[in-house]
Amino acid sequence: MTALKNDRFLRALLKQPVDVTPVWMMRQAGRYLPEYRASRAKAGDFMSLCMNPQFACEVTMQPLDRYPQLDAAILFSDILTIPDAMGQGLYFETGEGPRFKKVISTLADIEALPIPDPQKDLGYVMDAVSTIRRELNGRVPLIGFSGSPWTLATYMVEGGSSKDFRKTKAMLYDNPQAMHLLLDKLAQSVTSYLNGQILAGAQAVQIFDTWGGNLSAAAYQEFSLAYMRKIVSGLIREHEGRKVPVILFTKNGGLWLESIADAGADALGLDWTCDIGNARERVGHKVALQGNMDPTVLYAKPEAIRAEVGRILASYGSGSGHVFNLGHGITPEVDPEHAGAFLRAVHELSAQYHV
Repeated sequence: MTALKNDRFLRALLKQPVDVTPVWMMRQAGRYLPEYRASRAKAGDFMSLCMNPQFACEVTMQPLDRYPQLDAAILFSDILTIPDAMGQGLYFETGEGPRFKKVISTLADIEALPIPDPQKDLGYVMDAVSTIRRELNGRVPLIGFSGSPWTLATYMVEGGSSKDFRKTKAMLYDNPQAMHLLLDKLAQSVTSYLNGQILAGAQAVQIFDTWGGNLSAAAYQEFSLAYMRKIVSGLIREHEGRKVPVILFTKNGGLWLESIADAGADALGLDWTCDIGNARERVGHKVALQGNMDPTVLYAKPEAIRAEVGRILASYGSGSGHVFNLGHGITPEVDPEHAGAFLRAVHELSAQYHV
């Protein structure tokens, strides 16, 4: 494989010295970019983009071509590829988001679920990873990802997105045995899926626990974090002669940072409700931190964006171990010029913290 020309993202995740704070954006390949919208129109729909390795590569590269400041590429895919490969029948309703043709509601439903083979059942993702890696040609590292078991379970039990997770939480409390079986199957699936991505060329991986923060403190430990810890313990942590960092990101997980830091990952993603300086005091000696600007700051003028970038950098302070990112994904209505102002500000303002 080609040597990396820019490895500051991987170095920061391992708390090694860097020249400037590395930056990337969750959902950096997405609807805010006119070139992405053109590719999606050409592909026909979202799933056709995801399931075609050439299209997935095309849209992964688009933000890198527009923004030379980006220090990482992230695989273009969806967190719900695993439930789809388990036979749930993923589809997207216009204006409604993801939906499943089959919904999990009983222990028998869970017992019947297969554990997908990454190569056979999710080969299009592995092909996308290897295609993107070749196209990057060492430009920046490639991030692979998956949803967390708890987050995937919510979609499978609810049949799509939910505001209150009533069916999933009812199962959790009424039938914890069934929920644990579902989460265990998903943990096995996520582990093999991420390892498949690593073997195909992903140089770091992130687990998106989008809905873990909707659990109580006790339920989070038992039904979300325990399964992410299990995944982390089963991941390939070195490949192609260098470490493969693992990032855990629980949205609204700020109350539990110490516990998440003990889960074995190299870095924690923070949403915008956390103060990154406080988070560093709490866990920074154990893990790197990724985040955490409120994505809606990108609706403001470039001067205001730059000021907020400066505030977050100052809060983290000097030294490595910080990957700058948004506190969640960039939203579709953001002006691409504002995203560019954000990325430039990170590199320009962060050099003083790495002397």
